[in-house]
Amino acid sequence: MAAVTSLRTPTPAATLVAELVTRARAAQRIADNYDQARVDQLVAAAGWAIMEPARNRELAELAVADTGIGNVADKIRKNHRKTLGLLRDLRNARSVGVISENPALGLIEIARPVGVVAAITPSTNPAATPANKIINALKGRNAVIVAPSPKGWSTCTRLIEFIHAQFDRIGAPRDLVQVLPAPVTKDSTYELMRQADLVVATGSQANVRAASTSGTPAFGVGAGNVASIVDETADVADAADKIVRSKIFDNATSCSSENSLVIVDAVRAPLLAALQAQGAVLLDGAQKAQLQALMWPDGKLSSAVIGQSAATIAERAGFTALAARQPRVLLVEENGVGAAHPYSGEKLSPVLTLYGARDIDEAAQQVARIYEFQGAGHSVSLHTARPERALELGLHLPVSRVILNQAHCIATGGSFDNGLPFSLSMGCGTWGRNNFSDNMNYRHYLNITRVAAPIPERVPSEDEIFGDYFAVAGRH
Repeated sequence: MAAVTSLRTPTPAATLVAELVTRARAAQRIADNYDQARVDQLVAAAGWAIMEPARNRELAELAVADTGIGNVADKIRKNHRKTLGLLRDLRNARSVGVISENPALGLIEIARPVGVVAAITPSTNPAATPANKIINALKGRNAVIVAPSPKGWSTCTRLIEFIHAQFDRIGAPRDLVQVLPAPVTKDSTYELMRQADLVVATGSQANVRAASTSGTPAFGVGAGNVASIVDETADVADAADKIVRSKIFDNATSCSSENSLVIVDAVRAPLLAALQAQGAVLLDGAQKAQLQALMWPDGKLSSAVIGQSAATIAERAGFTALAARQPRVLLVEENGVGAAHPYSGEKLSPVLTLYGARDIDEAAQQVARIYEFQGAGHSVSLHTARPERALELGLHLPVSRVILNQAHCIATGGSFDNGLPFSLSMGCGTWGRNNFSDNMNYRHYLNITRVAAPIPERVPSEDEIFGDYFAVAGRH
């Protein structure tokens, strides 16, 4: 029987995306012939496009003006530090040709491009996240097409204009980096996912789910809802400083910002005093209820608070006198978890939920309950003088990272004082319904071809393999 040919007319979104992908493939074929030095020129060009101070400031100001989320000063720092850190990680990394040789195993690894990458990016980081994905994709000789959130489109488009200007300086094809034209719609974003060779999705869980069902290989990230434990041995002044610095960074737009603080009872009073000394304010029961009405008016987190300062949120909640004091963080006490207790979830704002625990074991159990509701797989923070407790958390909690005695949102995505790769996309493992648990990095944008040569044969005996088992169970 003859195959049936589809006569369905392509949708406007499919046609538009097909034209972009065709151009991207042509540019990628050019890049496929680049050597490592030429690839590293591309990486440097894209990095300098966002890091040059005047351009960085323009992008940060545009991001805040268009999205209404975060603050300019922190976006400048984020654009600079995250990009600089990524460039440090990529410096001298091999991503072209032979990248690894193991004579003992007779194996050679060869880096190959994945092709055209669909980069799905959120409004919370409309410059830093696209830049991170673009640079990683270019490191692997790929083309990349960005699907920004509608609110972040103008910032992302300006970034890509800057990248194209740098490409012109080195004679690289502009079509290696493209952006979906406005208006960015669900249809055009889905078509991009469907027609690309790889999808990397950051942002809403709806986008991540769409990526996983697009039929294209995809990396998606899990939901944030980070909890931080402060145990009885912690330096409370140091912990409070780091927690507040992390929580207020870019008005808590990061998925790595602390959302709950689980405090061992022995240090509750001194820690609260230290937090208040840092500008945190503890709300009473009536204020907590009033703030909840602002934050979740219909059961969904309101844009009235996302990425806003604590003072702005206090003003919008009707706390005029409190807002005048310019609080840095709003604290609420909670003892429940789940949909009936919305403060136990992610808040994307400088609102921090406090839980109590008798000891470190109960604190870990409380974190586990929170993650059963939301945030499994992401990470947990620990402030302690007993670093071995971090290992215990890593052995038992459903997390991909344990951040020890650091400002969590700054540390989780890589920092100059820890060994995690710089990234704005954190895998959350199967706990978070993801297929990876790393900080996403350039190796996720590569295909690896392996050449296997013969080596001297070594066949183990049965006793080598089963000896320990036979000693316990016998040979029957």
